[in-house]
Amino acid sequence: MSLSKSPTAIFSPSPGSNDASRWQRGNTAAAAAKQLKPFATEDIKILLLENVNQTARDILAAQGYQVDFLKSSLPEDELVKRIRDVHVIGIRSKTQLTARVLREARNLIVIGCFCIGTNQVDTQYAAQHGIAVFNSPFSNSRSVAELVIAEVIALARQLGDRSNELHKGIWNKVSSGCWEIRGKTLGIIGYGHIGSQLSVLAEAMGMTVIFYDAVNLMALGTAKQVPTLEALLGGADFVTCHVPELPETHNMIGRLQFEQMKHGSYLINASRGSVIDIPALIDVMRSSKLAGAALDVYPAEPGGNGDYFTNDLNHWAEDLRSLKNIILTPHIGGSTEEAQSAIGIEVGEALVRYVNEGCTLGAVNLPEVNLRSLTMEEDNHVRVIYIHHNVPGVLRKVNEILGDHNVDKQTTDSRGDVAYLMADISDVNASVIKDLYDRLEGLSSRIMTRVLY
Repeated sequence: MSLSKSPTAIFSPSPGSNDASRWQRGNTAAAAAKQLKPFATEDIKILLLENVNQTARDILAAQGYQVDFLKSSLPEDELVKRIRDVHVIGIRSKTQLTARVLREARNLIVIGCFCIGTNQVDTQYAAQHGIAVFNSPFSNSRSVAELVIAEVIALARQLGDRSNELHKGIWNKVSSGCWEIRGKTLGIIGYGHIGSQLSVLAEAMGMTVIFYDAVNLMALGTAKQVPTLEALLGGADFVTCHVPELPETHNMIGRLQFEQMKHGSYLINASRGSVIDIPALIDVMRSSKLAGAALDVYPAEPGGNGDYFTNDLNHWAEDLRSLKNIILTPHIGGSTEEAQSAIGIEVGEALVRYVNEGCTLGAVNLPEVNLRSLTMEEDNHVRVIYIHHNVPGVLRKVNEILGDHNVDKQTTDSRGDVAYLMADISDVNASVIKDLYDRLEGLSSRIMTRVLY
């Protein structure tokens, strides 16, 4: 193992998630943070798929990393070949990082999901092999909320049908079945980051808001939480879904739930494609039980742009496309310039912090652990990261190895079966670093050892 100079690119770590972390970082501002790295920065290989935003590419390239960029996702067999030598992979919602794919990722230490969801990643397998997963849970919330408001208005006024007709040369000026949204009730299923923002926007438009969530939450404005999903469905003129993809939310809105909805109501789904029973939706739309629907997500979605939304992808696709007053969009809820730029910055910076410093704040599958940055004055220091199985006796064995040295600071935390330890050690040289690494690698509890200097 050889030592090399710190990266010349400057990266400012973001504040921690609490006041203590912010003050710790603030107190080191006077002394420039030392940029750690596990090896020469040009040796860090990054693969970015699905047209990840330029902001992220700039952040990663500024560190001196090798950044390989593709505009589309990759089929699994090709992905297996491309992932074998990379240390970092960045994806959006189409790429599937299954256990089979991750098993081939011999050098992978971190995954960046440049989107809200992480269901396209086998996060449990990743954690069990010491691979951190980061996402961007907040950055596109406003974009999705605005799309839903636009769809509420478009459905109420049948704008999609009128536009399609006029594109065909048909002038069809009608008012029957067209409504103002003022005074109508919006029912939000899932009152998280998107649902709560949508609540505020809807009230500003004069709507009454009710919401249903799995836990009790404080309502914003004059919104009211209802005790059951049935109560929401029976009381809302517009129903919109904002829930994660879980076994509990699979076909959350099916035939029974459609029966519970008001006659002439509307359904919007910009969450996950598995939440709605789409064949059941087609039936209720044909029966005129619902007056309209808007879908932005689907159980199966194409890997790239093109004429792929056919029955070959989903057996009901052509029936869905034939319906009146239904808005179909290609998973564009978070596809705005503002959202993608913010996501690129948020996830890009998280990847740099993890690669350079080992910081797991914001990781979805590992314990959230951080230490204040080393400074340039702290020469001959090393940061040891030991990811291990959460079993009795590990800390005693690790501290027997570290105990022969001056441990400046140390922290550890666990999440399920996986634990994450960070320690800064002073007065070390290349031979000491190699000895520490080899001895930690020899422990039976080891998942992954990283040494940053």
